[in-house]
Amino acid sequence: MKKNWWKFLAVILLINTIVYGFLGNVPQLPILEQSIRNLYFHVCMWMAMMVCFLISVIRAIKYLRTTEMHHDLVSAAYAEVGFLLGVLGIVTGAVWAKFTWGEFWSNDPKQLGAAIALLIYAAYLILRQSTDQPKLRAKISAVYNIFSFAMLFPTVWILPRLVESLHPGGMGNPALNTGDIDYRMRIVFYPAIIGWTLLAVWIASIKIKMQTQK
Repeated sequence: MKKNWWKFLAVILLINTIVYGFLGNVPQLPILEQSIRNLYFHVCMWMAMMVCFLISVIRAIKYLRTTEMHHDLVSAAYAEVGFLLGVLGIVTGAVWAKFTWGEFWSNDPKQLGAAIALLIYAAYLILRQSTDQPKLRAKISAVYNIFSFAMLFPTVWILPRLVESLHPGGMGNPALNTGDIDYRMRIVFYPAIIGWTLLAVWIASIKIKMQTQK
């Protein structure tokens, strides 16, 4: 029971996220209006995705240094969970875009950057299926994992911010800064990030355990 405290915490935080995400009070901002509730899902999922990809690349580097297969197993598991969260982030972002921009996909720079980043990780997952030799697969995957993580920054965080965007912070759409996220949202938003991250770790740990027992 003591070892699973973080699982109970994940459940409590996510229940809190869902309840207050749909029923809690939120600021009435221009353009965003009630759709700002998606902040607790779309943005928090992407934050959890970044944590998963970070753990994945750290384990990939550890594999290259030690050649211990367990590192490769953990790296792959977190990459897969991170990819899942990324896809969910794209979907929830598209739903958000429909209500605020009028269409699910408008080729916005941040949408395109996110899609490119996920395609790069999709290639990583496909690459792992390209050979039946465990050590060769682990070595190639680890090297490509480092490249994939490095590409997250220009595709998601840097290049989209250098051009005009409909995304919050551009074209008159309010950015989610300290003036936009009031105390009512902060007490849900930050715990939601922790909740989604713990859920991601939970899913990855189950996958690792299943792979280890094969």
